[in-house]
Parts: sequence; C-alpha cells; structure tokens
Amino acid sequence: MPAAPLDQLRSLVGTSHVLTGVELSPYVVDGRTPEAAVFPGTLDEVRAVVEIAAGAGLPIIPWGGGTAASVGHPPAAAALVLGLRRLDRVLEHEPGDLTATAQAGMTMASLQAALGRGGQWLSLEAPQPERATLGGVIATNASGPRRHLYGTARDLVIGMTVVTGEGAVVRGGGKVVKNVAGYDLPKLFVGSYGTLGVIVEITVKLRPRPEDERFVAVRFERLADVGIAVRAVMASDLIPTSIDVLDGDAARVRALRTAAPTLVVGFDGLAEQVQWQCVELERMTAALGGRDAVPLAHDAWLAMTAAGRDAFGTPAAVMRLVMLPAHVTDAMAAGAEAAKARGLACAWTAHAGVGVATAALFSPRQTDVEPIAATLEAWRASAHASGGHATLEWAPLAVKARVPVWDDPGAAGRVMRRIKEQLDPKNVLNPGRFLAGI
Repeated sequence: MPAAPLDQLRSLVGTSHVLTGVELSPYVVDGRTPEAAVFPGTLDEVRAVVEIAAGAGLPIIPWGGGTAASVGHPPAAAALVLGLRRLDRVLEHEPGDLTATAQAGMTMASLQAALGRGGQWLSLEAPQPERATLGGVIATNASGPRRHLYGTARDLVIGMTVVTGEGAVVRGGGKVVKNVAGYDLPKLFVGSYGTLGVIVEITVKLRPRPEDERFVAVRFERLADVGIAVRAVMASDLIPTSIDVLDGDAARVRALRTAAPTLVVGFDGLAEQVQWQCVELERMTAALGGRDAVPLAHDAWLAMTAAGRDAFGTPAAVMRLVMLPAHVTDAMAAGAEAAKARGLACAWTAHAGVGVATAALFSPRQTDVEPIAATLEAWRASAHASGGHATLEWAPLAVKARVPVWDDPGAAGRVMRRIKEQLDPKNVLNPGRFLAGI
C-alpha cells in the first residue's frame, strides 16, 4: 500500500487500529493477504476510510466476524480490509415497540444477550454466533433453522445506515415496524455481500422471549422415511420453529452420535402448547418408523447446523443447495450416490421445511480435483432440476477454478450491475466477488 493513504488511515483511526504485515494473517482469504486492515470506531470514520480507499484506488473488503469470508470469488489483490469490530453497541432498544437499533460489528451472541435482559430476542441465528456479527449476517442474508417459522433477515430488518462506495451515508427505512412508505431500500443491501455498501447500523424487529422452547430428535432407518415424516409434520396442526434433517454421516457427530438419518424439530411458545406438540410429534413419527425421540439442548441443536462439515475431517468443498422442500431428502440421497460413484464421501444437513441443504464433500486425495468438481457439478444440476440453485460456500482455489461459485444470474445480472454502478461507481467494494462478477 502506498505510504500516503496508510498514513491517512493511521491519523484517522489511530495507529493501533491499523494492521499490517504478520498481523494480517486472520484476514487471508483464498491465499490472498490484504495490504492492511483498518478498524474505524464511528460512522464518520467508516465514511472517511471509504473515501481514502476510493481516492487511492484500493479495493475494500468489509469485514464483520469473517465467518463467511470464504464465500465468493477470490478477493482482489492489494485490498484493504475494513473491519467493524469496534462498532459493537446497541444504540436504541424500544421494548414497547419491539425494535432495536445496533451497530453492525456487534456479535450475534452479544446482541441476543443484551436483548434478553429486556425479555426479547432477534428471531435470527447464524452459525458461530460468538464470531458472526449482525452486519455480516445481514450482508450475507445468513439464517439458521428458525427461518422455517420466523423468516430471514429480509423479514426482520426495518431500517439501515450504509456507507456507499463514494463515501455517501445512506439511511433507509425507519425505527418503527409500520414503516411502509416509499421504496424499501434496506432490503437492497441484505444479501449483497458488501458489494453495494458498508452496513454500519441496523434496525430490526424483535419478539418476546418464549416461555418454553424444545428441540426433539427422532431417528429413522431410511432417509426416505425422514422425508415422509417432514411432509407429515408440515401438513399437520403442529407449528414448528424449525424442521431439520441430518443424514447418517452428519448425525453421528455432535450431540446425536448416531449413524441413523435424523429429523430434528423445534417448538416454542407457552409451556403447555410446547409439551403437547412434542408428544404429538413423537406419536406421529412413531407411526412412520421414527424411534428413540430424544430432547436436545439449545447449544447442541444450534451446533448441528455445521455437523456435516465435521463428519470426515477437513472437507474438500462445501456447497449450499436451495430447492423445493419436497425434494430435499431425495436430493440428499442422490447427492450421496453421486459422491460414492466417484470414490468420495459426503455428509448432508438441511433446513428441510424451507428447502435449504448444506453438503460437505470429502476426498482421500484432495489434490485430485476432477472427481471433486464432477460431484459438485452433479449436485448443482440436481438443485437446478428441482427448481432451485446452488452456491459453492467453500472450496480451495483449484476447485473454484473448475466449478463456478455462483449460479448464472441470467438477465438479472444486468440489473445488478446497473445498481452496482450507481452505488459504487469506482468499483471498490468487494469487486468481482459476487454474482455476475460484481
């Protein structure tokens, strides 16, 4: 990095908040080390950092907790990491309105703890909540099992403050739930992976803490039977918060420690209602071949979202597939056969009620890219055949060179590029990492 912008950054945020050299090791992505990492402490400092970087032609990588840093094409060379970890406070909490405004660098665990002291919570979770930040979760549109009942970030964000690639501060939405006038600008930035602006503050809708919450795991002999049980639960009078499926290889790790395909269903609400639903779930699944229904602790349940990645050591690749819920277990079974035919192993987990599956692929020879790429292409074709799409969430560069990270956006890509040109005309925000080369 040229000395002049580096000196400007140090003068702006303080020398201790600008990292260079070996201090950058936590921010290496796809083997590429950034030129520096800067951590502003205010909205004005974020704006000034963007202006300095844009003026020097330095690509910017917005950085929350880094839990999704591997998603996307490799970052641009000579990039500047703009970290938000110092922006970690709840700015406003209005319990009567069920809303809160928090800074983007606040971790999900800290945010939920702060809201919990007022008897409320944000009905949105993400893997590694101790690391994942609110801004990162919004920027990647990340969600967990509870999206089955409570939706995703798009359903919960009502206001946002963003710094664009030109250093302009944009505020959209409001601080009340009934805020429907005009274009819903905040939703434009949800899931944009930091390519349109640096999210600095977010206002979200909250919910009261439920009186009771339980998770029940039921084992089955066959994955096909789990699929039948999922459809039965969705067609019943039950109101689950989550419906998750683990194949046998994913279920044998973490808390379950069984080699059987497993259905995990969550409920919350009044204690009596939750108790009735748990009993009814056990009765319903027993008639479909389910056995050994056991309760799960909250931490064990949340950890299962990443269970497949730990099944056989270090994965060769991880892919997320989105499809119609009715096709999930069939896709899991077909995906396992596709891997086995090429001498590979895999483990699958799925938020079956909403049709989102995550598959981890394992190879005894990770330098042999051909069977890995062929399996991933077969998985993507399966998602397309089911009316969905697929994203390569993690893979080494040799695999990314063979298998596209994102699906082809088609005509929507032209619209996305036009929006990018308007909000980031100098193309400094995460350039080239997202869909359509944005």
